[in-house]
Amino acid sequence: MHPVRGAGATDPGRRGPDRPGRPPPIPGSVGSVATAYEPRVGRIPVTALSPTTPDRVFPTKAYSGEVVPFAATVFREGHDIIGVDLVLTDPDGEVTRHRMVPGVPGTDRWSTEVQLEAEGDWSWLVEGYNDDWATWLHTAEIKIPAEIDVDVTFELGSRLLTAAAGDYPDTPLVRDAAKALGNASLTPGARLRVATDPRLAAVFSASPLASLRSPSPAETLRVERSRAGSGSWYEFFPRSEGARKQPDGSWKSGTFRTAARRLPAISRMGFDVVYIPPVHPIGTTFRKGPNNTLTAGPGDPGSPYAIGSADGGHDAVHPDLGTLADFRWFVDAARNAGLELALDLALQCSPDHPWVTEHPEWFTQLPDGTIAYAENPPKKYQDIYPLNFDDDYEGVSREVLRIVRHWIEMGVTIFRVDNPHTKPVRFWEWLLHEIRQTNPEVVFLSEAFTKPAMMQALAQVGFHQSYTYFTWRNEKWELEEYLTELSKETSGWLRPNLFVNTHDILTPYLQYGGRPAYKVRAAIAATASPTWGVYSGYELFEDVARPGSEENIDNEKYEFKPRDWAAAEEADASLAPYLTQLNRIRAQHPALRQLRNLELHSSDDDAVLVYSKYISGLHTRSGRPDALIVVANVDPHSARETTVHLDVTKFGLRPGGTFTVRDLITGQSWTWSDDAYVRLDAFVEPVHVLSVDLNRAP
Repeated sequence: MHPVRGAGATDPGRRGPDRPGRPPPIPGSVGSVATAYEPRVGRIPVTALSPTTPDRVFPTKAYSGEVVPFAATVFREGHDIIGVDLVLTDPDGEVTRHRMVPGVPGTDRWSTEVQLEAEGDWSWLVEGYNDDWATWLHTAEIKIPAEIDVDVTFELGSRLLTAAAGDYPDTPLVRDAAKALGNASLTPGARLRVATDPRLAAVFSASPLASLRSPSPAETLRVERSRAGSGSWYEFFPRSEGARKQPDGSWKSGTFRTAARRLPAISRMGFDVVYIPPVHPIGTTFRKGPNNTLTAGPGDPGSPYAIGSADGGHDAVHPDLGTLADFRWFVDAARNAGLELALDLALQCSPDHPWVTEHPEWFTQLPDGTIAYAENPPKKYQDIYPLNFDDDYEGVSREVLRIVRHWIEMGVTIFRVDNPHTKPVRFWEWLLHEIRQTNPEVVFLSEAFTKPAMMQALAQVGFHQSYTYFTWRNEKWELEEYLTELSKETSGWLRPNLFVNTHDILTPYLQYGGRPAYKVRAAIAATASPTWGVYSGYELFEDVARPGSEENIDNEKYEFKPRDWAAAEEADASLAPYLTQLNRIRAQHPALRQLRNLELHSSDDDAVLVYSKYISGLHTRSGRPDALIVVANVDPHSARETTVHLDVTKFGLRPGGTFTVRDLITGQSWTWSDDAYVRLDAFVEPVHVLSVDLNRAP
């Protein structure tokens, strides 16, 4: 495993004889026309490269600091020994080579891990080659002791070293070895000892004596900034922070200025991204009332997703919140609190949006002359008109690009995109490309709770992160299956943001699981993925759903919802200390800032989930390896006792020994081995987050 620090890396070069890897085309003829067929397979076949995207149309993705596993299947005919290199070209054009190692015998699978730092588009390929010295030495170590072809074998070895000697820095060592192998006056044993000299082995280990080099086609890997792949998100509604009920029963909205008072507390909990729903003017036509009713009172604020009124559209802010200058001040206040702001990008309109009259062609016209409102049967959104891209694709696209750039100018660097799966995929491919050309630092999160094909496509065309099905994966078996998918199968293009709840989603698991359920979901989300999120109110265990739905009663989308954070903490009725603890653990353990390193282990209980995360000391700033084991009782209604079974090689240890683990939640320590007893009481602490003491392991 090799760290690569962009322009600071070095290229060990390609020494030794390097005969062409592809033979000349074989001439042939069809009728009277001479043709030549060029085989698409190299002299040494290199196949099944990873990571790649399906169909290999779009580049795979990584983020700065991510450890990326590269793999390929490489083999050749016969019994010669081959070697395999990963060849990386960074965005500045610097080339480095990284030795790949074979995996399970018989699979011909080769792999290596490289930590990528420099942002931009990298090029990479895998090159197979014949390892001439290793092949000769292997043959010699069989034939010489058996007294088979002794002189011929040594002569071949001598000629091989003589031809290669000039290509190596330690030329005298190689030339002396060549002479010794060809010296018939020496005993076979003496000559073989020269061939197996550790110094000679070190020379050829550093730079194999290679021939028949056969490169694969080049692939592209896009490295984006670290926030694209790692972060802790917190969502809240600015209008609720500082909202006050008036003597007449109406409400006075909070503002950007009052909302900023919440930012330091969010930062103290260890979150680094604060996400806010749309802040634009809200329409009055068909405005929704409390709990999504069709009758809104005069003081009901309406859904922030019903964007647009006489006060403006997507490029304006609601006057109750303040002005554009106040918004920019809020962005700066968040940054000063150590938070990056994510703004909701919701491409839909209220009937009062200026676009409705200025560009009616941007909406779906019904036969009766009305405009179709949004539906997700059985849900109906009478206060929202969805955009229709098909009548003026160019016009809609250019206007959305203008809107996004407007908010970038206001200081926004992250967009949470509402329902991107209801817009054309080709539009997103174009928009994200355009923004990447001018503002590669901008991150887009896809809120696409939809079918897998669409979710995957949005990730492949450029979305940096995606909401996931994690919200509904609660049983041990389905979590194992889904976490494997996210960390192994789709990690080359889809980065999961594991939100534990949203303003639209309150799952039955949370409705009926009580405090243990809230702890379990937060602990798994915060440790299984380098990016996770919480919607405001989670720390207060808001678990009452609107009858017949999976969303909170008195949903904040339709009304003001000020919360008394201080009173909850004083009464020990807040999960904020636990969330703070999880984020502190994330900050202190680099293994948790990686996605692809999740490894499942087993337990004898169908409700006890076990996984580990490990990162080599080569890839940490401290130079020390980092390993954690998470053991979670996913049944929030019980205490569970079981034995966990660990493959300790997954986190840098040898099987059969003992090692110390320390629970980062409780501070307790235990001595464990490959098999360990655990007891997790959901009503005490349902999850172990264990740090493995690799220094004290034998």
